[in-house]
Amino acid sequence: MAPILPCPASASALDLPTWANPKDPRLQSKTLVVVLKNARLVFRLSSGNLVHTEGKPSCWSMGLGPTPLGHKRIEGDGKTPQGWYRSSDKPWSSFYGAIAIHYPNAADAQAAKADGRIDQNTFLALSQALKLGKKPAQNTPMGGEILIHGGGSSPDWTLGCIAMDNHDLDTLRASLSKNMVTDVLILP
Repeated sequence: MAPILPCPASASALDLPTWANPKDPRLQSKTLVVVLKNARLVFRLSSGNLVHTEGKPSCWSMGLGPTPLGHKRIEGDGKTPQGWYRSSDKPWSSFYGAIAIHYPNAADAQAAKADGRIDQNTFLALSQALKLGKKPAQNTPMGGEILIHGGGSSPDWTLGCIAMDNHDLDTLRASLSKNMVTDVLILP
């Protein structure tokens, strides 16, 4: 399925929210995955530029959860998080080609601790996992198990994941390292 809007040609063309620093070095990484929630697009940047595969932009349509506006805060809210995340492969998932998004990130955990959604021990456990580059616990009141997975890019059918057409997901996966570890920037 062709994207409704064209993907930005470079990181410098992204309309970044105030929490995203335009000088962040991750915007220039070799294997950055960017998700534009409002445009329902997933695309790949390398060294700050849109990747092309087989002569076509590496830019694909995607679907989200039933309440796509806003940032994920609690289990079951149907939202997709926004921010910088790491990823890893999740071959044992029941969803086609699953790539795990390491939600929550440090900012998510800090906000949840500050407003009482998680306690100090949960906050420390999440922080420790993130410092070690591991996927944080997925069973907190904040929710978890956010994936990029196949099954179709139809609008807003997931529980908060990022769903792509299987062929497009295969193309994305082929552009990443075998373990699917990379930075993922999820924008509103």
